[in-house]
Amino acid sequence: MKKLLICLAAVALFSVSTLADDFDYDAFVKAYYHAQVMTQQPNATQEDLEHYLSFLTDDVGNQHFPNAPDDSREPDGKAMMRKGMSRYLGVHTEYKAEIIDYQYGYNAVSIKHKFSAKGKRSDGSDFSYSKVALDVLELEDGKVAVMRRYSK
Repeated sequence: MKKLLICLAAVALFSVSTLADDFDYDAFVKAYYHAQVMTQQPNATQEDLEHYLSFLTDDVGNQHFPNAPDDSREPDGKAMMRKGMSRYLGVHTEYKAEIIDYQYGYNAVSIKHKFSAKGKRSDGSDFSYSKVALDVLELEDGKVAVMRRYSK
């Protein structure tokens, strides 16, 4: 896993220094991350979810261990994300998130971030968690085509 992350970082740095395009990666990362965070807030709405989904291709692939170990792009990838994420809208009573660092290169972005949440499950029991994660996004025509989340 460490070798994969080092390789991805090297590719991103190489890409930044050797490939030029007019895509505003900084603006994309900030807007994408803000939209993602809004879907996790206690008052998250369906509109917040739709705004986040607007950053994704219709056939987005999502790899998120341990629940989604396959990163295959599916024709209904965005619809599957909408269905899965809709179940969790508004379950947090508290949510905090922060970007630690991000890198980008030609059609790829890596975002290292930390987040913590508290909330209630459907059975009424409480939950809380805190994580540091690395999200690697592959872009196509300015949208996320494949996303991979690495975290403990």
